[in-house]
Amino acid sequence: METVNIMIVGVGGQGSLLASKMLGHLLVAQGYDVKVSEVHGMSQRGGSVVTYVRFGDKVYSPIIDKGEADFIVSFELLEAARWIEYLKPTGTIVTNTQEMEPMPVIAGLAKYPENLVEKMGALGVTVDAMDCLALAEQAGSPKAVNMVLMGRLSHYFPDIPAEAWQASLEANVPPKVLDLNKVAFALGQQG
Repeated sequence: METVNIMIVGVGGQGSLLASKMLGHLLVAQGYDVKVSEVHGMSQRGGSVVTYVRFGDKVYSPIIDKGEADFIVSFELLEAARWIEYLKPTGTIVTNTQEMEPMPVIAGLAKYPENLVEKMGALGVTVDAMDCLALAEQAGSPKAVNMVLMGRLSHYFPDIPAEAWQASLEANVPPKVLDLNKVAFALGQQG
C-alpha cells in the first residue's frame, strides 16, 4: 500500500492532538505502519498546531512535505488556507467553517480573508467544508469539534470498519465525555 499522508491543522486548544492520537491508534490497530509527528507553534497562545499522520505498509519518515498531503483536516478555515500548499493536487481538505481571528486581525492590523472555501475550491482542490462547531454544540460541547471532524474524515476510509473507529474513540476519549464525543463523531459522519 502506498503511504497516505494526513495533516491535522488547527489552533492551540482545539483538540487537534487528541484527534491525531485517536487516528494513530486507529491505524496501528488496522495493522499499518504509522508515524505521527506533532509540530507545536505558539499553541498555548492560540497559535498554529500541526500534526502529521502518515500510514502504509512501511513509513520511513513522520514528515509531510509540500504537495504530499492526501488530506488536510482543519479545525479552522484560515488554517486550511495557510497549509493548502502541502496538499496534493488530488487531495482533499476536510474543514470546519469556523473562523478564529488571529492576533493581527484582533489587533486591527489585518482583515480576516473572505470566501476562503470558494477561494480554495477555485484552486482545483476538493474542499469538504461543514459547520463542525454547530454540530459539536448539538452533541453537547463546542470542544467536540475534533470528533465531528474525525467522523467526517471516516467517510474517506470506507475500508476501515465503523467498529474500529468507535474502538479507537473509546480508547482515547476520557470516560466522562465519551458519550458526548460518540454523538459528535456520528454527527460528523452524517454531515
